[in-house]
Amino acid sequence: MVFTGRAAAMALIAVLPIAVAPWPATAFLVLAGALALSLAVDVALAGTPRALRVHRSEVSAARLGESLVTVLQVRNDGARKVRGVLRDAWPPSTGAEPRSHPLALAPGESAALATRLRPVRRGDQSCAAVTVRSIGPLGLAGRQRLIEAPGTIRVLPPFLSRKHLPSRLARLREIDGLLPVLVRGRGTEFDSLREYVVGDDVRSIDWRATARRSDVVVRTWRPERDRRVVIVVDTGRTSAGRVGVDPTAGDPGGWPRLDWSLDAALLLATLASRAGDHVDFLAHDRTTRASVFGAPRGDLLARLVEAMAPIQPALIESDAAAMVSAVRRRVRRRALVVLLTDLNSSALEEGLVPLLPELSGRHQVLVAAIADPRVAELADGRAGAAAVYDAAAAERARNDRRAIASRLRLHGVEVVDAPPEELAPALADRYLAMKAGGRL
Repeated sequence: MVFTGRAAAMALIAVLPIAVAPWPATAFLVLAGALALSLAVDVALAGTPRALRVHRSEVSAARLGESLVTVLQVRNDGARKVRGVLRDAWPPSTGAEPRSHPLALAPGESAALATRLRPVRRGDQSCAAVTVRSIGPLGLAGRQRLIEAPGTIRVLPPFLSRKHLPSRLARLREIDGLLPVLVRGRGTEFDSLREYVVGDDVRSIDWRATARRSDVVVRTWRPERDRRVVIVVDTGRTSAGRVGVDPTAGDPGGWPRLDWSLDAALLLATLASRAGDHVDFLAHDRTTRASVFGAPRGDLLARLVEAMAPIQPALIESDAAAMVSAVRRRVRRRALVVLLTDLNSSALEEGLVPLLPELSGRHQVLVAAIADPRVAELADGRAGAAAVYDAAAAERARNDRRAIASRLRLHGVEVVDAPPEELAPALADRYLAMKAGGRL
């Protein structure tokens, strides 16, 4: 049984006669009995929610920031009219509008109730039931029941860095031969023969071709295609920190580092796939959270966004040894291993740095990290004593990042450290530079 605001108003109004009545106790009993009888009659005459049949239409996936509609088909199989409210209990992060729907269903009547969802979080969002509140004809009281109507939507990564793809593909076409950029000296993939000029690497001389001609002939090389790119995303505790501004909602709280990393991974994977490279994906902290290996190029993007959608940061310290071991088990031949993590000096010193010689000895390693723009803002503060202390702490944090980046480079590791919005294009540019330089 539920009571409405009208019932409370009636009870409040009944106080006045009691206050002026010569026999207050008698007046109270009479009015309370009348109100209780009215409530009982109203509940008895209210249509029963048990008679409602609710069916939810199948909801498809949507990208973060996009909206979609879920429809409830409601039918009244009872003998009385059901008049009241139905609340579709989606989580607040789905941005459901409207939160509740008015109901007025005669016996045998059906209605379609549409709820528009605009999720603000990536992942699987579920709704298990709806709540129906049926109010009697007097509008004082009614019945309430929870009716199962399960539904789930999968919110996919938005891939906002897609806007950088056309310019990077144009650069890739230049590297790949439309406007050839040839690499002198030892390269990876043979391109053509030409005459020797001063400054060419003597190791590029083709002695057989030289013997057949009167001039010294050298080989030219271009970046190798059909290489393997393994993108590893760290889903440990450092990936939970929010940085920047949420680009889908304008929220100054920002996206988690994990979401920025996934967006950069999507741009790099798409670019590398267009370049003819094989792309694999691994999300790991202490265990593998998601993986995509051996996906065909035409199906790569769809499989990546599907695998990335349910991944959430784990509030535990990542196990670098387990991560490296997972890469070694799955990747036998030499590859470009791109690790998206944070340049946290304490975590890297104890975890990744001791393992780098083993990893970089077998693969080309690139570490990409997201710099918090708030730290740069704090480092510029000089407004007062508190701001100066904040600036000193921020500058120390930046120096620690520079120091750990320098240590990584000493081990032959490429490092990209950029603000959230710039990480994806910066990582794509570094990949193209390595491609053009024949280092892949």
